[in-house]
Amino acid sequence: MELENNNQQLDIDGASLKIAIVLPYFNEKLGLELLENAKEELKKHGVENIEIIRTAGALEIPFACQKIIEKQKPDAIIALGAIIKGETSHYDMVCDTTYSGINTVQLKHNTPIIYGVMTCDNLEQAKRRSNKDGLNKGKQSAQAALIQTQL
Repeated sequence: MELENNNQQLDIDGASLKIAIVLPYFNEKLGLELLENAKEELKKHGVENIEIIRTAGALEIPFACQKIIEKQKPDAIIALGAIIKGETSHYDMVCDTTYSGINTVQLKHNTPIIYGVMTCDNLEQAKRRSNKDGLNKGKQSAQAALIQTQL
């Protein structure tokens, strides 16, 4: 669920939740902004048990999610990052494979994985989506994770 604006408030107590966040090193500056915004939102709801796991890039996210579920059994995982379109068709393959892999893992293991990986045409678009004062996809992803843990 994508919340309409960044002013909506959730009434969810996350004190007992264990949330993992997967973040690639690729496009790290954007990713770190997403991460900070997500952590801030989770902590606002009382979530203290937050595990950060780093991957090389977006394609490695599904495998990392699978290992996290097997070893740590979190209540939810938030996959963050930025895939920015270049001049080749590689972008489409990375987006499709990452999304499909994450979806397969969450359904196989019955653990919600929030797709907070931005897929953008250019850097400016990615900056607007990751920025705390912009669309704030990190915050939105954290809110989605909190909602999914209540199912």
